[in-house]
Amino acid sequence: MKSVAPTVPSPSRREPVVATSTAASTRLLATVLLAAGVCAVCVVTDSLMQGWADAHLLSANMVLWGLAVLAIVLLRGLTRALAHKLMVRLDAWSAQLAHRRAEQRLWEMVQNDPRMRRDLEVAMGRAAAKHTVVRHPENRIFQRAAHWLRHRLRCMGGAWRGVSRRVQRRDAK
Repeated sequence: MKSVAPTVPSPSRREPVVATSTAASTRLLATVLLAAGVCAVCVVTDSLMQGWADAHLLSANMVLWGLAVLAIVLLRGLTRALAHKLMVRLDAWSAQLAHRRAEQRLWEMVQNDPRMRRDLEVAMGRAAAKHTVVRHPENRIFQRAAHWLRHRLRCMGGAWRGVSRRVQRRDAK
């Protein structure tokens, strides 16, 4: 007798792993919301039909299935729109959270690195001296960082005021 060894698919023949994208997540959320809505409609319908469902079992099942299909048809668009809005808000929230974390990391780096402190102080002095609208995005980002640092230093107290004045005087020369 010959024994046949089981064949294991090679890694190149395997199906690709599906990456979770925003569209797939939105569809999944819409499906879950639709299932929840249909379940709610079926539970309410069943509780309303409890009195006469025992005598008319076939009719009760037909009405229940009809309402389930009708709920699917009616709630389909609503759940898709709701899922899309919810995913957009969740994406915005996570982006905002990531931005806050990045600012916190930058602040910790500025506190520990004297070179970065010096660079931001120089940038604050230049931005204060110019008083002009900056049209380049790189400069706008730098100005925002300088404004943010100025606000943080004000919150810390007057420790950096002397350094800031010296930097401004040096840049004015």
